[in-house]
Amino acid sequence: MAAIKRMHVAVNCSDLDKSLTFYRSFFGAEPTKVKDNYAKFELDNPALHFSLNVRPFEKNGVLNHLGFQVDNTEDVLAMGERLRQADLLLIDEMNTTCCYAVQDKVWVYDPDGNAWEIFNTKEDSEFESAGDARDLSLCCAPPTAPVAVEFTSFRKSK
Repeated sequence: MAAIKRMHVAVNCSDLDKSLTFYRSFFGAEPTKVKDNYAKFELDNPALHFSLNVRPFEKNGVLNHLGFQVDNTEDVLAMGERLRQADLLLIDEMNTTCCYAVQDKVWVYDPDGNAWEIFNTKEDSEFESAGDARDLSLCCAPPTAPVAVEFTSFRKSK
């Protein structure tokens, strides 16, 4: 069998500039190719060929989320801090039960709502999730949907 060089993931996006801003910060790297409707990142760590394609798409497709597994909780925290320093809004989820495992993780959303998790699996679990067993949306999915926040003036009106 031939050796695999990189995993390839291609996602559709609605605004290439916004997505490039997000993914430059998320990956901590520059894209290797940028065109009017396309961009590509070829990463060595992790070994990933990631591309953005400007295409119309339905926001409720079959993709649940994307993520990277790291070696320990310290790596989760370090990655989380790097993402916070890049002004990406994170959701922390430490010591949670998900996908029959106890995990520490952080979540972040790209501009089109694709969820990414950075996680460390601490141990196996007999339970699928820490929530209600009938609620399958709890396991391996971000804890909440992204919320658009609009700031206005905080000055008192006269």
